Amino acid sequence: MKNLSKIIYLFFLILIPFNAYSSEPKRVEIGIDEHLGDMVPMNLKFIDEKGNTVELKDIITKPTLLMFVYFECPSICSPLLSEVAQEISRINLKPGIDYQVVSISIDSDENFLLAADKKKNYIKSLKDETFPEDAWRFLTGDSANIYSLTNSTGFMFKKVDDEFIHAGALIFLSPQGKITRYLLGTSFLPFDIKMALIEAQAGRTSPTVAKFLKFCFNYDPEGRKYVLNVTQIAGTLILLATVGFVLFLVIKPKKKDSKGKKV
Repeated sequence: MKNLSKIIYLFFLILIPFNAYSSEPKRVEIGIDEHLGDMVPMNLKFIDEKGNTVELKDIITKPTLLMFVYFECPSICSPLLSEVAQEISRINLKPGIDYQVVSISIDSDENFLLAADKKKNYIKSLKDETFPEDAWRFLTGDSANIYSLTNSTGFMFKKVDDEFIHAGALIFLSPQGKITRYLLGTSFLPFDIKMALIEAQAGRTSPTVAKFLKFCFNYDPEGRKYVLNVTQIAGTLILLATVGFVLFLVIKPKKKDSKGKKV
């Protein structure tokens, strides 16, 4: 028995490092490696659409919808930008107050003149004519700052010839620069964008309606959308019904017998 125990012990000593190696996550070369809860480096510098050098800490001051694109992209960037322009016009949050949008080029060769031209086109495409121009920023930068920010958010891309191969995604940041949510793809529901922005308000007092929505809906990581939290709602209703029934039994008026005594 002692020899058998030693053999089993040695077997597990060999097996443990093997399992640790085999379970080590593979690095994503192109796509999204989610870094939920991480902070982006707020001291990174970019060039805005007016040619001014700005730091992220001066840009990200409210719940932020962040997009990595490049302005001369021949594939998914234009559909992604157009989709965002369409859907943010449908959410009942105030741009520039409740949230902002930031588009950053992953091509370090693009300049602020190209960014300004793209911004003009997409601001013009918005259905909301009162949309503040400063509520949607278009930034460019050098490769060091670009890669530092994309790496911190897990946005992995690769340059092949003259094109950048990358995924479509919306990344949501809190006013402090914390990554709070990812929505993947190039097609989104206005409600999902609104809920993600509400979540990005972490650290700030949320209005009553926002708290109610966060209570009733949860993010489904597999379906990549927000779904009604039936279990939580049902549990709350059952609890309220139980409390109501107990209160009814305690405070209900007692009947009197023929002699006038309460029974």
